[in-house]
Amino acid sequence: MAGSTFQTNPFDLNKLLDDCQRGILQLPDFQRSWVWDEDRIKSLIASISRAFPVGALMSLDTGGPVNFKPRPVEGAPNEAKQVLPQSLLLDGQQRMTSLYQATLRGKVVETVTPKKKKVKRWFYIDIRKSLDPAVDREDSIVGVPEDRFVRTDFGREVVLDLSSAEREYSSLMYPVSRVFDWDSWQDGFDKFWRGDQNESIREEFRSFKRQVLENFKYYRVPVIALDRSTSKEAVCVVFEKVNTGGKALDAFELVTAMYASAGHELRKDWYGDDGAKGRHRRFAEALRPAGLESGIIAEVSNTDFLQAVSLFHTRDRRRAAEADGKQGKELPAVSGNRQALLNLPLDAYKRYETQVERGFVRAAKFLHMLHIYRIFDLPYQSQIVPLAAILADLGEDWEHDANRQMLVRWYWNGVFGELYGSAVETRIARDFMEVPAWLKGGPEPSTVSETLFRANRLRTMRMRLSAAYKGANALLMKEGAQDFRSGQKFDHTVFFGENVDIHHVFPQDWCKKHGIKPKIFDSIINKTPLSYRTNRIIGGVAPSQYLARLEKGNETAPPIDRARLDSYLSSHLIDPALLRADDFDAFMVARQKKLLALIEQATGKVAYEGSIEEEGEEVEADADTVEAELTIATG
Repeated sequence: MAGSTFQTNPFDLNKLLDDCQRGILQLPDFQRSWVWDEDRIKSLIASISRAFPVGALMSLDTGGPVNFKPRPVEGAPNEAKQVLPQSLLLDGQQRMTSLYQATLRGKVVETVTPKKKKVKRWFYIDIRKSLDPAVDREDSIVGVPEDRFVRTDFGREVVLDLSSAEREYSSLMYPVSRVFDWDSWQDGFDKFWRGDQNESIREEFRSFKRQVLENFKYYRVPVIALDRSTSKEAVCVVFEKVNTGGKALDAFELVTAMYASAGHELRKDWYGDDGAKGRHRRFAEALRPAGLESGIIAEVSNTDFLQAVSLFHTRDRRRAAEADGKQGKELPAVSGNRQALLNLPLDAYKRYETQVERGFVRAAKFLHMLHIYRIFDLPYQSQIVPLAAILADLGEDWEHDANRQMLVRWYWNGVFGELYGSAVETRIARDFMEVPAWLKGGPEPSTVSETLFRANRLRTMRMRLSAAYKGANALLMKEGAQDFRSGQKFDHTVFFGENVDIHHVFPQDWCKKHGIKPKIFDSIINKTPLSYRTNRIIGGVAPSQYLARLEKGNETAPPIDRARLDSYLSSHLIDPALLRADDFDAFMVARQKKLLALIEQATGKVAYEGSIEEEGEEVEADADTVEAELTIATG
């Protein structure tokens, strides 16, 4: 494409969003609509509030040979549909839509939680937190429900009320929907906090306006504008390139450059050189099962490793500050975030690299102990970082029974509390500080105390990608579940030798013939680990029929005594009598109770069985991620 067919210019963010509102800037109709989750929207708002770059946009002027059907950004008024746009947004749809809805539209934003629940949110900036340099800016961005009440204790206690402007003023919470229009809000704020005794609060707002709000007003976004002479071929190539998902700026590359100036080749440590295995290869081979290319920690990244090292270094800095008598805001944060990585000195990296590597290898042993063998079955990749850091800190003490049992409990609380899904940097640092202290008699870590598992969650756990789903599967194997056909427990050897995966107890075909919907029969309650050969025998028939087949045996499988087969079924928390009676409904009720008891035992927490539903509704999965497509068919 000739250089003259595009230009790059910075545009005021406010004008771009106003163009979205008026329909001057629209989307090509083939752009797929989807919603950014709440944490990503908060992160975007935080970046703008600090005048950090959020990436360039790419647009295409209309009126040329490429004539895409336009449509306004999500949430734009109906009048925008009547406007012929001047340009179409090829790259940046989610950033612009999220910012438009949160800042300019003036209506509640429809988004999803990290647990994939549809919710409606208003976004606010905590004025005091945003002015505190010790607070991560993302922690000052708050999402509140549509009624603007934040509640705890299952909705019984209101902890934040922003239902009126006066409540916003008194709470020092600024609505993101007013970041481009603060005059009237400030007038009300000043009136609410009038009087000489409140001058410091009014000055606080003026500082907030200078340091935060003005960043929105003066924020400029680079826009790569393809002019109308751009050919169809060029537009297609460009669109394909920008929509494959750009790689975020990698802290590892920046740290590599910094260490290089001191003569240290960080890249060699990770990737190896001159025939020597690097850390990446050593992790891939750690506890690698026979027949597999890589083991359970093979996807630990170079930034994951640096993050764990950074936890030790920042803890050292905090302890030194505490020894000097500092407290409160003066204490440096324990962190593994990007900024902490960029501030990681070479000497700290060298001091802890070997210890931290041992921690990751111990993490692999720990996961195998929990019957988590494959990366595909790993509930959370992100939870490996605090696990490895904690195990590195404990050293050989992690093998003491009491410590190991508490670590197992912490791990399952993270999984079944579904706490490591997103925005995990703060939690990683907290767990690194809190878990070792807990093992020495301190208070429960927040990952344990905050976990709430709802009894009805078992019925909605259908996705093979769900952390809690994977956790339930591993717990069954750890409890000693035996294969229906062979009676073997699913230890490391059997798991891989027999090609074990999770399968339906009441087969899909049987359920469909009896009018049972996938949203019911695909639940984890109707799933259990089985070998591939056993699943082939089960097929798609009624349980009573496949149990009769197993008892009878065939030329490749010897007959099984009825009582012995019942013991195999019981090891899966299945009531043999209900299965033999093909009583699906009673089976689901009975097994739900037993699975719930198993999870309660693992987490040490009593599940919530009340009637108050979790906020939001389940997001339906795309066809290519539906559970039935991810597991081996059951006939």
